[in-house]
Amino acid sequence: MRRCVVMLLLGLSGTGWATDVLLVPENNPKPQYPTALYRTGGMGVVRVGFTVHADGRVDEVAILQSDHPGLAESAREAVTRWRFRPWTVDDEHPAQAHAVAPFEFRLDTTPLDANKWIKTWKCSDINAHARSQLWLQDLFPFDYTRSYLSNVFFARQLPDAERLALIARFNRELPWIVQRCGSFPGARYVRMLPREVRELL
Repeated sequence: MRRCVVMLLLGLSGTGWATDVLLVPENNPKPQYPTALYRTGGMGVVRVGFTVHADGRVDEVAILQSDHPGLAESAREAVTRWRFRPWTVDDEHPAQAHAVAPFEFRLDTTPLDANKWIKTWKCSDINAHARSQLWLQDLFPFDYTRSYLSNVFFARQLPDAERLALIARFNRELPWIVQRCGSFPGARYVRMLPREVRELL
């Protein structure tokens, strides 16, 4: 299960401020967190500008700011599919409105004390998850560990390059962790983790 937060706020811009158009979402799917960035710990903010027409359709979608091209593309694809409640064009309501939507892709949503839970897992728990999941990188315990390493507490203490390198090392050792857990089902999962990760738990 992916634990990420996509925050969405709409703000009218340009002539929209002088008018009384209230944009009411009718179909506004959230962007998908790109799998590759999710697995490697990539986070960031994307701001998307777009035009909403009186019939509710969206066009002129443009990336105004992005911390990563993969996040930008995901946000752009989502906004392109958005629809809003139509409105009647008159002297006070224009035929279109311009809006900006900021998205925040985050992995730091686990509780700060999640380390207590991670320390209780046994290798038998990892083995049970491994039997039911095709991709090792996406096992719930591994997702949860990466999310914990991206916790806002660590994100503010560790330089981003150091945090990403730590997650990359963790990802490289996943096959070894699964193999060792298979051999020692009664052992604690935390004992199989790289030393640098264990130190943060």
